[in-house]
Amino acid sequence: MNVNKPKFNSALALVLGVFMSATVALAQTTTTTNDTGSMQSSNSKTSTQTRTISNGQRTKLRGVVTRRDADTFTVQETDNSETVVRLTDTTRVTERKSNPFRRARNYGVTNILRGLNVEIEGRGDAAGQLVADRVRFSESERRVAQTVEARVNPVEDRVSATEQNAQRISGQLDELAAVSNAARGGAKAAQETADAAIAGVTATNERISSLDDYTAQGGVTVNFRVNSSVLSPEAKSQLDQVARQALTIRGYIIEVKGFTDTTGSLDLNRRLSQRRADAVVRHLVENHNIPLRRITTPFGYGEAQAVADNTTSDGRSQNRRVEVNVLVNRGLTQPSPTMNTSSTTSSTTPN
Repeated sequence: MNVNKPKFNSALALVLGVFMSATVALAQTTTTTNDTGSMQSSNSKTSTQTRTISNGQRTKLRGVVTRRDADTFTVQETDNSETVVRLTDTTRVTERKSNPFRRARNYGVTNILRGLNVEIEGRGDAAGQLVADRVRFSESERRVAQTVEARVNPVEDRVSATEQNAQRISGQLDELAAVSNAARGGAKAAQETADAAIAGVTATNERISSLDDYTAQGGVTVNFRVNSSVLSPEAKSQLDQVARQALTIRGYIIEVKGFTDTTGSLDLNRRLSQRRADAVVRHLVENHNIPLRRITTPFGYGEAQAVADNTTSDGRSQNRRVEVNVLVNRGLTQPSPTMNTSSTTSSTTPN
């Protein structure tokens, strides 16, 4: 890890620099004043072009993710062309590994973040988008993109919110300046507008800060027999209840973790816990049509993280389990911020 750290830091610094430069460029506008005193703004034009893929055309491309939505993301190639890529339940997200002596890792679609360097294979659809069959990236590129996302997102959102509020306040202050020349009531209206703007920015910042936090909205623990990964009827019933609950929640994801007791070897227990986690995922997908993009990569922890004493029969029974948690982004559960822009203006007749 010490050998790769300088390389990782260099890559991170480069990507952060690109994102920050783009953010500053978007925030800057040139302003001119016309004869009536109103402000006019002009933005620089971009040379980026959207690429259209013919329907059914087999395509392979490589570039950097510049935009991420729920079921699509945008990739910019070296020629500055942008392609919209659509994800489906059959899209495979795997590691582009450099070590030929181990298997490539599988990732969930939630690992596709802005700033990630990706390779994509797929076919065009009727809308001109690329329907991805396979998405590949390296582990080091994923860690760089994850760090960039955590650092750049709050900055971009705050710049956008501040710019919008600044434009709104600028126009209001021009109006209030004229009113204040005729009456003292203009000063009170200006103060109320400023207070409302500050409250709106504060509420927006709090909601942005909570986008990295997830809260549990439900879950269940299912247990297994000794050396078995077969779901019992009771376990299936528990999973059915969790699936029905998840389908009523907006923006949910499901976390699946498998465990064993200490009976058997360490390697055997790891494989057994992974089979148990996979059995739970298969039941949720096949019986309740839970999309794979809603399920984080299932992981088998083996005999780690025991919840009971492995020296007793009852304790080992409790440790032979799979934990299923329904998670929701805390930023989605908070109400959208509102800003009261109404103000009371007193008008008087000039002396």
